[in-house]
Amino acid sequence: MQWTGKRIVTIVMVVGSVITTYQLLSKPQPVSVPQSAETARANAQSFDQKLEQLQAPRTAGSPPAEVHFSSEEVSAEMAQSVGAVPAAPVTAAKPVNSAPTSPDAVVAPGDVQVKDYQVKLEGNVAHGQFLTQIAGKDIYVTLAGRLGSQDGYVTFDPTEFKVGDLSIPVSLVNSALQKKLAEQREQLKLPEGVASLRIENGELVITQK
Repeated sequence: MQWTGKRIVTIVMVVGSVITTYQLLSKPQPVSVPQSAETARANAQSFDQKLEQLQAPRTAGSPPAEVHFSSEEVSAEMAQSVGAVPAAPVTAAKPVNSAPTSPDAVVAPGDVQVKDYQVKLEGNVAHGQFLTQIAGKDIYVTLAGRLGSQDGYVTFDPTEFKVGDLSIPVSLVNSALQKKLAEQREQLKLPEGVASLRIENGELVITQK
């Protein structure tokens, strides 16, 4: 009976590990509708144009500018930043984009290789999903949380974390995530001229100083 019990436990553990591995390698539901390359380029350009409004000097007595970015604009800008948005075709009137155009572009030496990035903003929560490689396998990581700012730095309070189709309790990853954010605190410093950042009504809202 004891042998049989151990055998059953072993079988259950094997089945569990197979299911877990399958979930880790499964492609989850996308957090947003994929954009065509042309649409993504247009949304990324719109993002950049709106940023220019924050850089414009304020006139005396005028209120600080407040710029709103849609999910599509944020998603396109982030995808373009990791080289997941192909450059526009070369024409005589438009120079070639010097940014990396390969979907396998590496952000920086030693960093995680990101192939694609999607963002969806709902209410005051940001949902993000990116494709990376671990041990040569494509892995989708999905996370959600409240994005904001405090004392001149960006803050992130996670509400969901998934690897593949496997949901991981936020309580298990939050301390490690906050430690990682603290280690990169200076990279999370708001740019000069920006007073605050938040997610509100499904939009990224950036306020000028």
